[in-house]
Amino acid sequence: MLTIVRYRPEITGWFTSTRTNNGNQCVEVRFDGDVVHVRDSKFRRDPANRDAAEPVVTVSAREWTAFLDTVISGVATNSELHVVTAADGGATLVHGEMRLTYTPGEWSAFVAGARDGEFDRIPLTA
Repeated sequence: MLTIVRYRPEITGWFTSTRTNNGNQCVEVRFDGDVVHVRDSKFRRDPANRDAAEPVVTVSAREWTAFLDTVISGVATNSELHVVTAADGGATLVHGEMRLTYTPGEWSAFVAGARDGEFDRIPLTA
């Protein structure tokens, strides 16, 4: 029997962890059908950046769920989407050639939100 444990199908816009510092620096996530998009809010704050050039990581919902499991457990996997943590607590999200780098505060807020189930996407079995 499939039980919906943590599922947010109603969210279609970009959102962040509730632990984010007023949305000023954050990992932003958007659900779009059966894919998940991830971007860095710092990109848009720089007036020199063009929206069309904004780096966005896009993965399947299943790959996203596996990634969240890795983030929460702290056990590294060999998947295409992975994170490289820095000594200062910051992190770089890596997907193929795409890299999104987050400050320690940004990454800490994301991990806390992930632990709270704020970024869960697909139904999970109980």
